[in-house]
Amino acid sequence: MRYKKGFRLALITAGFSGVAVFLNSLTVKAVGDPLVFTTVKNLGVAVILGIILLRQKVDWGEVKNQWRRLALIGIIGGSLPFYLFFKGLMIVNPATGALIHKTLIFWVALWALPRLKEKISAKQWLALGIIFGSNFIIGGLPKFGWGVGEVMILAATILWAVENIIAKLALKRLSAETVSGARMILGSLILLAVTLMSGKMGLILKLNTSQWLMTGVSILMLTGYVMSWYRALKLAPATLVATTLTLATIITNGLSAVFITHSLKIELIYQTILLGIGMWFFVKEARKDERIVALR
Repeated sequence: MRYKKGFRLALITAGFSGVAVFLNSLTVKAVGDPLVFTTVKNLGVAVILGIILLRQKVDWGEVKNQWRRLALIGIIGGSLPFYLFFKGLMIVNPATGALIHKTLIFWVALWALPRLKEKISAKQWLALGIIFGSNFIIGGLPKFGWGVGEVMILAATILWAVENIIAKLALKRLSAETVSGARMILGSLILLAVTLMSGKMGLILKLNTSQWLMTGVSILMLTGYVMSWYRALKLAPATLVATTLTLATIITNGLSAVFITHSLKIELIYQTILLGIGMWFFVKEARKDERIVALR
C-alpha cells in the first residue's frame, strides 16, 4: 500500500511539475529577472508551509537530531541549485540546459544504490535510457560546448539529486511537511539574502498586479509540487519517484502545443510513447522488489 500510494503521489507531483514548468516559463519572462521571480515564488511557498507547520505538532527533538540534514536540504535543494540553474540558463542554449537537467534520473539512481540500498535491475537501467533518449526526438542533439553555463546547470542537477537522497533519509524520522518546510523556508531566506546583496530588492517592490497574479499561481503550483513530492519520497523509492517525475514533460509539451505553438507535432506523440514505454518497464520491474525497497 505504501508503494502504491507513493507512486500515485509521484504522478500527482509530475502533474504539478508539468503545469509549473509551462507557467514558470511565461511568468519569469513577465517578471523579467529569474532571481527575483525565484525568490518571490519560494518565499511565498515558505510562508504557506510555515503556516501549515504552526498548525501541526512538530517533533522538535527529532528536528534537532536531524538539523544537519535539514540544513543541507535547504542549501543544496532550496537555494543554491536554483541560482546556479537560472544563472546557467542565461548563458547556454535552453535546449542544452534542459537536456543536462534530464540526467537527474541517472544521478539519483547512482546515489540511491549505495546510500539507500535501492535495487536497480538491468531492465530498469534500459528503461532509464529509453526515457532519457526520448528527449532527443524533439530538437535532436543540441550542440554541446562545456563552458561555465553548462557546468553551473550540471552542478545544480547533481545538487538536486543529492537532495533526493538526503531528504529520503530525513523522511524516515520526520514528516513530509517538516522536511519540505525546512527546504523552502531556509532556502528562500538564502535566496532573499542573495537578492539583497545583488541590489535587486527594488525590483520586487516594482512588480505590478499582473506580475503578482502570475507569480501567485506559480507559488500555488510549487506548494503542491513540494508537498506531494516529499510525501511520495517518504513512501516510495527515490529512483521510482525521480523517474515518475519525467512524465511532467508530456504535460508541459501538451500545454505548449495547445497555447503556444497551436499545433501537435508527430514528434510529441513519439516522445510520449517512448516515455510511456520506459516508465512502464521501470515500474513493472520495481514492483518485483516493492516489499523490500519501499519500506526502507
